Amino acid sequence: MGGGAGAGGGNTALAALIKEAGCSNAALARRVNELSSRQGEITRYDKASVTRWVQGMTPKGRSPQFIAEAIAAFLGRPVTPTDLGFPQQAQRPVVARALSYREDVGETLHTLAELGSTDISRRSLLGAAPFVASALMDPQRQWLLWLLEEEHAPRLAAVAGGGPVDQVEAMIDMFDLMDNRFGGGSVRPSIVGYLSTQLIPMLQQRGLPTDQRRTLYVYAAKLAATAGWCSYDTADYGLAERYMIQGLRLCAEGGDRVLGGQILAGMSHLATSLGHPAEGVALARVGIATARTSGSPLGLMRLHAMAARGHAVLGDSRQATAALVAAGAALERSRSSAEESPWVRFLDHHYLEAESALVHRDLGEATEAERLAAASVKANTDRRRRQAISSSVLSTALLQQDRLDEAVGTATSALDLLGGVHSERSVQALRDFRARLTPHRNEAIVRDFERKARPILGASAA
Repeated sequence: MGGGAGAGGGNTALAALIKEAGCSNAALARRVNELSSRQGEITRYDKASVTRWVQGMTPKGRSPQFIAEAIAAFLGRPVTPTDLGFPQQAQRPVVARALSYREDVGETLHTLAELGSTDISRRSLLGAAPFVASALMDPQRQWLLWLLEEEHAPRLAAVAGGGPVDQVEAMIDMFDLMDNRFGGGSVRPSIVGYLSTQLIPMLQQRGLPTDQRRTLYVYAAKLAATAGWCSYDTADYGLAERYMIQGLRLCAEGGDRVLGGQILAGMSHLATSLGHPAEGVALARVGIATARTSGSPLGLMRLHAMAARGHAVLGDSRQATAALVAAGAALERSRSSAEESPWVRFLDHHYLEAESALVHRDLGEATEAERLAAASVKANTDRRRRQAISSSVLSTALLQQDRLDEAVGTATSALDLLGGVHSERSVQALRDFRARLTPHRNEAIVRDFERKARPILGASAA
């Protein structure tokens, strides 16, 4: 038992923090179940479970981390499992190091190379790397300090083609194409392998021209961020967080504010989706501060959309609507994607439609969510992952209007879209819809959908 265990076997540290948080045992259990579900684990804790923890029992697996995240949200400050009196769980050094935004970029390269090689060849050594919301605070602070120092620095200069720069650029284009077509699960090993065994060793060499080195740092940041998105796509949320943090540090070394804003957008998306919308809003705001000085209206549009997502989950309709308006205004200011950074050329009005549909869904504005999600489904026939997610949003919007048959029919079509696409984000979107079907579980059409969905979505938590 950890340091909070009392002489009689009770966990006094946990009991004290639950009391300070002011949450009931039932409310804590519900929050833990919600957080674990968002990270792909089904738990069925109740108030009796919490009583057993307070009495001295340590829950299995990653549950101590989920309990810590839940209590941290009630308290409004970071809390670790050891703070709660649970035994310290051994972590591989690289798993812990990769949560840190290091001042020495050489340490960042070493950490990223070790993380990548362990991810590929010795995956079991990583264990279930937990997502730690509180670990996102320091990267925000460090990035803002860098941004202040670089406020009057020139933007990253264009680099003449040739040599390793052209080679790495071609690989990035290929990886992006594969990710869009087949999902992150299929392409991540290739990205991580190339980053850790080819690109990082290039950056560790002496004698590279300064302009090439800066550009290669940016490319390494892009690949680390893409590895993060791919990890997100396979429900490896802790790995996603670690790749994105390391990518943000490399981005500062390369001096690319557009890409930095996009990495912050990814971190915001991850935090909000895993049940930490306030942290998602904070990350988006740091990204907005970055994008305002980057000359990229499209990048700014995405960050305002991420802020809107967080505000919507928090139930703040006024702030969410204002953020969507700001996103639309930024989109209008973009003359064409060809004049923007390559990191944001995939963004367009269809992207904003899809994100806006999610915002309106979470605000309960079903009619507008239906309109935008339907437009996104129609526009993304060549992007099956985005189409599947938007189909799930459309299903929920229809369900919110009591159009059960249409909702289930649309969700069934979304199931078909997932064939050949390895994307946990798409699966999770459909799980969210399935959970909303609980009040209708006795309807024949719902029972039939559950049978079809179970091989793809797994067993229902209901």
